[in-house]
Amino acid sequence: MDTTELTIPGLLVINPVIRKDSRGWFAETYHANKYLEQNIPNSFVQDNTSFSNKNILRGLHIQKPFQGKLVQVLQGKIFDVAVDLRKDSPTFGKWEGVFLSSETKTQFWIPEGFAHGFFVLSDTALFTYKCTNFYNPHNEYTLAWDDSSVGIEWPLSDAWGFYNKPLVSEKDSKGKSLDFFKNEEW
Repeated sequence: MDTTELTIPGLLVINPVIRKDSRGWFAETYHANKYLEQNIPNSFVQDNTSFSNKNILRGLHIQKPFQGKLVQVLQGKIFDVAVDLRKDSPTFGKWEGVFLSSETKTQFWIPEGFAHGFFVLSDTALFTYKCTNFYNPHNEYTLAWDDSSVGIEWPLSDAWGFYNKPLVSEKDSKGKSLDFFKNEEW
């Protein structure tokens, strides 16, 4: 596998080796020892899968205890985002975005302490992720996807320049500002 560390330390883009022949293709999408060599823990306790339609925006979610996430698109294309909410981090409030698709099979490692969300660019998307901690709905928070102090550059315009209004859940439309995560003991 080929890994690239992004500007924010700890965030990794992973490109698995894809072996193709006349029958199709094969890719090793997880190998505990190889991922551990890249500082990705092998303590995953939960796998999740979601299916979304075009223009759906999910997130930006974070919970306590924190979850690390290894994310991948099985079908379709998305723009995936991680925002650093680690209070003692020099990159607190900074974000990174990665295009993930079933064509490239690229994965994105998001360590604990990051809010996470994605925007669906294809007609539909099947998205899967491994988590280092169990889902905890009682301590889940949402960072506003459109918080101007974070300034995420979501790809909301298509190739012709038409704006695609994101569709968000009621919960995600009530996301908190970055100031909440700076000042509150959440």
